[in-house]
Amino acid sequence: MLTTPGLADAMQRAARHAPFLAAAMERQPGLIDQLDNEGLDATLAALGEQRPDLPVAEALRRRKNGLALVLALADLAGLVSVDRVTRVLSDFADQALDAALADIFARRTPGAEVEGFAVIALGKHGGQELNYSSDIDPIFLYDPATLPCRPREDAADAAQRIARQLIDLMSQRDGKGYVFRMDLRLRPAAEVTPLAIPVDAALSHYESQALTWEQAAFIRSRAAAGDRVLGRYFMDALRPFIWRRSLDFGTIDEIAALTRQIRDHYNKGQQLGPGFDLKRGRGGIREVEFFTQAHQLIHGGRHPALRVRSTLDALAALAAQSIILDNEAQLLAAHYRTLRTFEHRLQMVDDQQTHSLPSDPAALDNVARLHGLADGQAMIAALQPVTRDVAGVYDGLIASQRGHGEDAVIPLSNDPELLAEALAHAGLDQPEALAERVQAWRGGAVRALRTAAGRKAFEEVLPALLTAFADAPDQTAALNRFDDLLRQLPSTVNVFRLLQARPALMQTLVDILSHAPPLAESLARRGDLLDGLIDASAYDLVGSVKQIAERLAREEPGDDYQQRLDAVRVRVGEMRFALGVQLIEGRHDPVAIAGGYARVAEAAICRLADCAISEFTAVHGRMPDSEPVILALGRLGGGALTHASDLDLIFLFSGEIGRESDGRRPLGSTQYYNRLAQRIIAALSVPTAAGALYEVDTRLRPNGAQGLLAVSFASFAEYQRDQAWTWEHMALCRARVVYGSQESRARLDAIIGEVLHAPRNPDEVRAAALKMREDIATHKQPLGPLDVKLLPGGLVDLEFIVHTLQLTHTTGFLPDLREAIDALVAQGLADPSLAVAHDLMTRLLVTLRLVAPDCSEPPPASQALIARACGSVGWEALIGEIESARASVQSAWQHLFAASAPGTSA
Repeated sequence: MLTTPGLADAMQRAARHAPFLAAAMERQPGLIDQLDNEGLDATLAALGEQRPDLPVAEALRRRKNGLALVLALADLAGLVSVDRVTRVLSDFADQALDAALADIFARRTPGAEVEGFAVIALGKHGGQELNYSSDIDPIFLYDPATLPCRPREDAADAAQRIARQLIDLMSQRDGKGYVFRMDLRLRPAAEVTPLAIPVDAALSHYESQALTWEQAAFIRSRAAAGDRVLGRYFMDALRPFIWRRSLDFGTIDEIAALTRQIRDHYNKGQQLGPGFDLKRGRGGIREVEFFTQAHQLIHGGRHPALRVRSTLDALAALAAQSIILDNEAQLLAAHYRTLRTFEHRLQMVDDQQTHSLPSDPAALDNVARLHGLADGQAMIAALQPVTRDVAGVYDGLIASQRGHGEDAVIPLSNDPELLAEALAHAGLDQPEALAERVQAWRGGAVRALRTAAGRKAFEEVLPALLTAFADAPDQTAALNRFDDLLRQLPSTVNVFRLLQARPALMQTLVDILSHAPPLAESLARRGDLLDGLIDASAYDLVGSVKQIAERLAREEPGDDYQQRLDAVRVRVGEMRFALGVQLIEGRHDPVAIAGGYARVAEAAICRLADCAISEFTAVHGRMPDSEPVILALGRLGGGALTHASDLDLIFLFSGEIGRESDGRRPLGSTQYYNRLAQRIIAALSVPTAAGALYEVDTRLRPNGAQGLLAVSFASFAEYQRDQAWTWEHMALCRARVVYGSQESRARLDAIIGEVLHAPRNPDEVRAAALKMREDIATHKQPLGPLDVKLLPGGLVDLEFIVHTLQLTHTTGFLPDLREAIDALVAQGLADPSLAVAHDLMTRLLVTLRLVAPDCSEPPPASQALIARACGSVGWEALIGEIESARASVQSAWQHLFAASAPGTSA
């Protein structure tokens, strides 16, 4: 009597409806008892035990037969998930390949290790999700330098003999069945290449000749058996081929077109019903897999978390990165499991690699009853919502990847008069002049459009792009900047293909060109910045400093110092660009954007300092009982930067002066830390092929430009205590440690706290602050009529008010200026209107740094954007609110200093 729930019923269904399983139960009754008495895990473990008494081929066939029976009965009884079935079968395939290779090597070259021959798994084997009756799709690679050979045997001949023996051992069928059928058609140029390929020749193929489908196929690739060192070498070298940071969207179009052709082929006259192909049909397994892999291809170069092989793991990762919706991922995962389960039922009947529902009604009923359903119609009814939902999601993918494809606008005429008429009809200003400009673009005036590929991509996107320009708030500015973009980009092919693949980005591009000169200039230098906007997550605020720094560390390539620095510069540039786009598109409050800019800068400091220190210590060693510390002041210290902000930094070090580093080229502590500071500043600011990041300003260090670049904690404390000017203590009000251990941060915070809380003469503080502000007004005039930083009653005046109140009352010492204002207001030391003025003018400053960097009145088209960003109903209302805010600050200034703000009379 069986005691495991569901097992007896599963056996009855298997005996009645699956001849393959019925025969297996007759041959191996002991396995059923073991499954019932000991459970699935123990039974699987017993099947995995070595059988040295049997030839390897026979032992593997026996184990495969046992697995087929145990997994089928456990599956039918509901004792195991489809995920585990596929994983167990995949693990067995790896183990079988290893055992077979060990046997082959032992017989060919006794005593030699399995070396120089690797098996790369692709397809479902690579993804560790093998079907119940799957083939496996390997690539055989060998290294001629390490492959053991017989005397006078060439390595190439030895590799082919090993490959043939491996195929025979795994695939040949006898009275006890077979291990796995093998399909080698996924190897490079399979129609002409040998079974086993030299590893360097394979890499050369993928680097120079590979087809689009091969890139997609390698998403689910891994070193599965044989020489794992060789296999990992191959996979590591292949990673840039699979996961391209700047993706060619023409590639995605090719894959989408191929998949549409496959769908069309398998769906001709086919509806869900008898004969339906669960794998290739509309809404079937392949559509879930391609939906997943297409998103992995697009986003995996930027998101290492997406570089997973299993379809189910990839769906979860895509949702976790907000690339697809959570409910979409859950829906596809559930339906994928359902489709794979019914696929397994088809294959359990006769151990055939079939994916199609039987056309014969009786055979269809038989499969349904094996599953536990009443008949074939009940099975089709169960599959109907599954295929409907999958097809709907997949239709969305094809639509998004189609570009303009079949729906393309008719290309614009080459006739200047007809072209001008079309442009005028589309609503574009000065159509005759624009027609001349378009013809100049077409005629080779732009270097990037002189290639056939460049012209083709340009013509395909031009009609829709010009339509988008017709709706631009400032057509002239947008088109002029677009012309600059075309002339500066070394290649435009991928930009245009990206716009085809993501039409919504056209509006974003037009917004950038219309409103944000600094972003347009960045885009002209790096067209791939648009790539980063394809992710939904590109419009999310950046995470914490720790999260950003960890991400920068994960994406650094290898050990080459310059490459690591460039990788950080590239990624930070992308994040800053995305933050700017978020502001232009109105996704977040500019105050929140300012916080994002500051967190990105702080993470860049942490990451680049780590890189510089690692490189520096490799030569000069470390300084015993000492470490570098970086102190931020100004806007960075306050945690709120603009797109154009520089970084006010002070470099310090803990420990005693006079020590010497422990490297092969030792330095004294002062020289050591000053050279290290120079190295970190260079990492942050020196332009390279990947661009520069930030201007670094170190003039706030002790003794200013005349002082040492890096000083000890003791020297810093002494200077601040005995020599610093009042304005230096005002700057210290926004000091914040951005690099250093927790112990050093605490020590430095204590030093700063002691300095700031020291008793002062209020009249002397106010006099010194007033003198400093007058000096600034004399030497640094406002840039324009909207310079809310330097205008009387602007942000600089507000900062002087806050810092003067902090120092005279020794309270409210918070680096974040807004938090400091709140603290002063709470104590009755400042008027609440200062908080309102701070927020409004900060929003305007952050926005103007992108829209009107010269602080002049922006074009009418951009005025609405600025007003919206500042939370105002319109431009005129915003100007009134700014005047009111400045008046509040001027009133507070008059109250505190008994004088008008410097520059007021001007």
